[in-house]
Amino acid sequence: IRQVRAANWVGYARATRALDRLEELIEHPPCARMPCLLLYGESGMGKTMIVEKFQRLHPPAFHRSSGAEHRPVVILQMPSGPDDRRFFTRILHELGVPYSSYWRVDALERAALDALALAKTQVLIIEEVQQMLAGSAREQRLAFNLIKSIANDLRISIVAVGTGEARHAIEADPQIRRRFDAFSLPRWTECEDFRDFICAFGKLYPLRKSSQLGERGIIQKILDASEGITGPATRVLALAAVEAIRSSAESIDEAGIEAAAARMRQDLS
Repeated sequence: IRQVRAANWVGYARATRALDRLEELIEHPPCARMPCLLLYGESGMGKTMIVEKFQRLHPPAFHRSSGAEHRPVVILQMPSGPDDRRFFTRILHELGVPYSSYWRVDALERAALDALALAKTQVLIIEEVQQMLAGSAREQRLAFNLIKSIANDLRISIVAVGTGEARHAIEADPQIRRRFDAFSLPRWTECEDFRDFICAFGKLYPLRKSSQLGERGIIQKILDASEGITGPATRVLALAAVEAIRSSAESIDEAGIEAAAARMRQDLS
C-alpha cells in the first residue's frame, strides 16, 4: 500500500515534450536575450511533477575548484503577491545562503544574483507565478520586469509555471509575451496517450493479478471521475489499487474504479 501511495513518475507524450522544451533551455548557450518558457495548465495537471523530474535530471554537484555547489536548475515558489524582498529571500533560502532580515532590498537582490551566479544556475523555475496577480497592475509590471532583468543580468532562462491566469497576465504585456514561449498542459480526453498513461500506472502497482486498465469502460469512468485532471485520475487509480489489496482481489476492475470515484467524491464533499 505504501508503494501504491508513493509519488511515481510516469512519462507520457505531452510531459515528454515539455521536458524536451526544458532541455532546450538548459542547452542554450548564454546570450543577451535568453529564451524563457511559460508552462501552464489547471491545478492538478502535473506541472510540478514535470519540473521536479527536470531538476532530478540535472542534480546539484559540488565542485572542489570553486568550493561551491553548482545548481543548474533551481525551483522556487512565487510569493503570494509581487514582493521583491520575499522573492529574493526565497532565492537565498533555496540556495542555503545566510542573510539578514535587516538588509535593504538592493542588498538582498545583489546577494541573490551573486548566489545564482556562484551556483552556475542555468534555469530558474518559478512556480505559482499567477500569485503575482494579487498585486496592482503596476506591481505586476514591476514583478515581470524583475524576472526579465534576472534573465538579462545572469543570462539564464526563466521558466514561469502557473495556471491559465498566468498566461493572461503574461500576454497582457507585449514585451513579456515576446520573451516567454507558452506551453500548455490541457485536460485529458479519451485518447491513446491517456490509455497508455493509465496502463503505465497500473504496471507500477504491486498487484498479484493483471488489471485491464486499457478497457474503454474503465478509461471513461476515470475520465468522468477526474474531469480530465491528472491528479484526481491518479488518485482514483491509487484508491482502487489499495482497495484491491485490502480485499485480496489483487486487480482493478470497473467496479473498483466506480467505488474509488465515489470515495473520492465523498472525501471532497
